[in-house]
Amino acid sequence: MRGIVSDILTWPWFSEPHGYNFNGHLVRDPSGNICIDPVEPTDDDMDALVSEGVAWIILTNRNHYRAANRVRAGTGARTVIHADDADHARSQGTELDDGLEVGGTVGPLEVVDASGKSPGEVALLWRERGILIVGDAIIGNPPGQCGLLPERVMDDPARLRSNVRRFLDLDFDILLVGDGESLLKNAKAQVKELVDTFPD
Repeated sequence: MRGIVSDILTWPWFSEPHGYNFNGHLVRDPSGNICIDPVEPTDDDMDALVSEGVAWIILTNRNHYRAANRVRAGTGARTVIHADDADHARSQGTELDDGLEVGGTVGPLEVVDASGKSPGEVALLWRERGILIVGDAIIGNPPGQCGLLPERVMDDPARLRSNVRRFLDLDFDILLVGDGESLLKNAKAQVKELVDTFPD
């Protein structure tokens, strides 16, 4: 586990089929640390999560349950997901506690609509820091650029593109991604380059 920006730690899990890392993130917050889309931790990573403490586990979408149960069991955290993605996550054995609502907050993070790949996908905006955290709405691949997952895995590609386009209304410079390489500067410009490739 390593620091990626101030007060946010990350750890990777390499996906052979995809050819890039999946990433878990831990946001340090005085009101309770927030773990986002936790990937399978090494023993050292798990020790660090337990040592840091986790109050909340946020799943940005139905497929990012990943190692949520292990982190929840080890830290006593509460796992939250948007209601529209909860049934699928539960069907995979994910233990859930509460729901997320677009427009709500968890600590310093605002919940933003990122639906399209799945009906309940969300992104998380740390407005004061200019940081946008995404699960599957945008991937960081190839490194240094933004991309989308293949349309065949999306429930509603047009809806996803519309929501990604609306990300440009947000004020951010850093994009932390669940899949691929995060963008630690000029991220909004890279998202605009991606949006410019969308069909009208």
